Amino acid sequence: MQDTEEKIKVGISIGDLNGIGGEVALKTFEDPRMLDFCTPVIFASNKTITFLKNHFDLELKFHGIPDASQAIDGKVNVVNVWKDTPEIEFGKPTPEAGEYAIRSLRAAVASLKKGTVDILVTAPINKKTVQSEEFKFPGHTDYLARELGGESLMFMVTDTLKVGLVTDHVPVREAPSLITEKRVVEKIRAMEDSLVRDFAVTKPKIAVLGINPHSGDEGVIGREDEEVLKPTLQKLVEKQHLVFGPYAADTFFASDNYLSFDGVLACYHDQGLIPFKTLSFGKGVNFTAGLSRVRTSPDHGTAFDIAGKGKANADSFKEAVFMGIRIFKNRTEYERLSRNPLKKHKLKRSGKGGERQGK
Repeated sequence: MQDTEEKIKVGISIGDLNGIGGEVALKTFEDPRMLDFCTPVIFASNKTITFLKNHFDLELKFHGIPDASQAIDGKVNVVNVWKDTPEIEFGKPTPEAGEYAIRSLRAAVASLKKGTVDILVTAPINKKTVQSEEFKFPGHTDYLARELGGESLMFMVTDTLKVGLVTDHVPVREAPSLITEKRVVEKIRAMEDSLVRDFAVTKPKIAVLGINPHSGDEGVIGREDEEVLKPTLQKLVEKQHLVFGPYAADTFFASDNYLSFDGVLACYHDQGLIPFKTLSFGKGVNFTAGLSRVRTSPDHGTAFDIAGKGKANADSFKEAVFMGIRIFKNRTEYERLSRNPLKKHKLKRSGKGGERQGK
């Protein structure tokens, strides 16, 4: 990792070429002020970026390079991952677009592992078109967990709301069988670790949502909450973890309960993401916590219905860039302090979780 006084290099995988990924990425860096905060490195090709720039009539200058190690601060850098010219058919899910999305992703991850970029921001992919003999993952998260190591946690975050998932991209019918004591403990610990390392929360408070409606109503609507969640949380409480619940998911967000906690752990995908996106759409960021490197993405998909029309809003992608930078700096500072535990360091508290920053 480079010193944080230098410009942080943000690696960007281009996502599905037929979706809005390229549009929101280029719109983000059309604003030259973004170059004051970081050095973008887009993994695609000069021809592809030129096509997108011209199609959306963007005022954007970029610098083509063969490798991320040659990225120049103050410029939008494009690593030429391919020399051919893929056909772009906006709004259509095609195997070709999926193939190029994975080529971009693989190159970006390789650069991240080598340290020639510091963080990774991924534009959306189509989960079906990326499937192949070489790529059999339900999405970015599982692939990155294999490549980067660690206990991954799908963590949807804003400054005021952070929602993690016990199970993510699995069929709903399979989710209950995957919600085990072992898995719940792993996800809670991953969330705690991320809140401390990545968001500078001193002693995280975590709320856990129930599995069944009304958290099972003491076993009337299912026994999973009584038999799995409650005893698991009780064991963690006895070990001094600040975990609370299980809470009835149908009222938890409506009553603003979430404002009392640093993180919320939902049991399955829609239970957490529907309220998160309702409250934070356009400002939310998908962060893969628990990995050895920092990866963020916008909180939306390929949006084929508006692809190519110039209507895509780049706010969430821009937030993903800023959030990635913030997490990288927090993690770097945490690691520095951990290496020097006796070094005096003034801390300034703010917010409900005691966020800190060096002075």
